[in-house]
Amino acid sequence: MTPEELDTWAGAAARRLGVTLEPGDVAALLDLAKDAAHGVTRPAAPLTAYIAGMAVGSGRTLDDVSRELRAAIAEAEPGEA
Repeated sequence: MTPEELDTWAGAAARRLGVTLEPGDVAALLDLAKDAAHGVTRPAAPLTAYIAGMAVGSGRTLDDVSRELRAAIAEAEPGEA
């Protein structure tokens, strides 16, 4: 799947759930998941994306959430999760 196709799919999925994706959200979430997978453990990637979504849904910005989660990833011992 190309990045454009992924953006299209993500937009359709978001609309189905009644939420809005901002430009750059897909890339930002994928980068955050990649950092979690490599900095903690692979299973941390979807969990991190879920936690980010919960935090954004509660009113925080994706930039703020990403910054905080990257700090948590940096503090984690690889393989800790």
